[in-house]
Amino acid sequence: MTADTQHPDKTASDSANRPFATVNPYTGETVREFLFLDSSEVVPTVERAHQAYLSWREPPASERAEVVRRAGELMLERTDELAALVTLEMGKLIREARGEVALAASILRYYGEQGPEFLKPEPLKVDRGEAAIVNAPLGVILGIEPWNFPLYQVVRFAAPNLVVGNTVLVKHAEICPQSALALERLFRDAGAPEGVYTNVFLRIPDIETVIAHPAVQGVALTGSERAGASVAEIAGRHLKKCVLELGGSDPFIVLDDVDLDKAVKAAVAGRLGNTGQSCVAAKRLMVVEGLYDEFVGKLGQAFASLQPGDPADPSTRLGPLSSERAARDLLAQVQDAVEKGATVVTGGGRPDLPGAFVEPTVLTGVRPGMRAYSEELFGPVAVVYRVASEDEAVELANSSPYGLGGAVFSNDLERARRVADRLESGMVWINHPTSSQADLPFGGVKRSGYGRELSPLGLFEFTNRKLVRTLPAESGVGRVAG
Repeated sequence: MTADTQHPDKTASDSANRPFATVNPYTGETVREFLFLDSSEVVPTVERAHQAYLSWREPPASERAEVVRRAGELMLERTDELAALVTLEMGKLIREARGEVALAASILRYYGEQGPEFLKPEPLKVDRGEAAIVNAPLGVILGIEPWNFPLYQVVRFAAPNLVVGNTVLVKHAEICPQSALALERLFRDAGAPEGVYTNVFLRIPDIETVIAHPAVQGVALTGSERAGASVAEIAGRHLKKCVLELGGSDPFIVLDDVDLDKAVKAAVAGRLGNTGQSCVAAKRLMVVEGLYDEFVGKLGQAFASLQPGDPADPSTRLGPLSSERAARDLLAQVQDAVEKGATVVTGGGRPDLPGAFVEPTVLTGVRPGMRAYSEELFGPVAVVYRVASEDEAVELANSSPYGLGGAVFSNDLERARRVADRLESGMVWINHPTSSQADLPFGGVKRSGYGRELSPLGLFEFTNRKLVRTLPAESGVGRVAG
């Protein structure tokens, strides 16, 4: 996910001795400043989390799950507060922020209610005696989380790990410190003992100190490809497991037997949700020839009709990007495409407003050699491709270095499944934009990362799947292999 989580390969001078802040992307106002954790406090913080782990792992999973379930209840009770913080810090539309609260709460409820059942020992069939896989915690796990879903991203990492019996350190993105603190308070109020869930305002150079610490057993990162590669290199050097959810350039394939108006509506929702700042947004729209011209026309009209405004106003349908830098970077990608021959159907610039706004933009004629062809566009910009057949759509979809999600639209479900089976991605949704829910695994392949979050799979990424083999005492010793 290109929502950058800061890169651990930067120099210490990038973040040393400077505060960071909540900056309202709608107004540009600096709301509140914060200080990084002093480097001298990093190791003691990790050691407190480890001491908490030694106690947290002891009770049955049901007791830990109750804390997580209670956190979900509190999250719903605090919907107004949490949604307002998300809107303030990264510009999410308030109705979408409230939706994010509900999604995050559903994840807490899912693991709080079902986690203990998933963690029960799994018997194995053996010729004599007994054998089982016992699920045990590992220790302290570091989560490095992005700004684009300040609640959901953290919860999908923290909830399963806490139920397993791990303790977590959460390094949130610098632009949403108030959301980070609100989550730490939420888990504390739900009954998590000190050190079980710890928010850490880490400087970039201190990330390696945390990963290298013997008590830390793994790291999960959701962020840019560059940040993921850096964290994976550090984790590999210290023999620590990592789970990475990185960039996406998801295909959205429209075959020739669909209801066109419904497909356009889905494309607008799939591309412009969260102002396009989503790893699984429908970034590359591939439409068969017979529908292409009409699809582009209708999509352009829908994009052009959206008026930007205050994201805290429930009537607003287009908010700002998360920062002025994000807006400039996106427009640079668009300008590169235009200079090399792409066509702007609508948008392509900035509205005459303060704030980090970019016009909803539709591009056609994007080709190899343009940044918009190979890079992830993290904002309200859609690229539409004309394809002659489902084979050409699949070939174009798989030409991306990313493989996170994808969507296929067709009234013929067997045909849609056939196309889905051929896509090189971690997730494919049929007749719906790629989305997320607690009981479905989330993750990608290729340069979109590895590992899975959510569903039972997310529960086992940082779990010791330990074999326990039991034989009668009188059975003797057989052949030993290893």
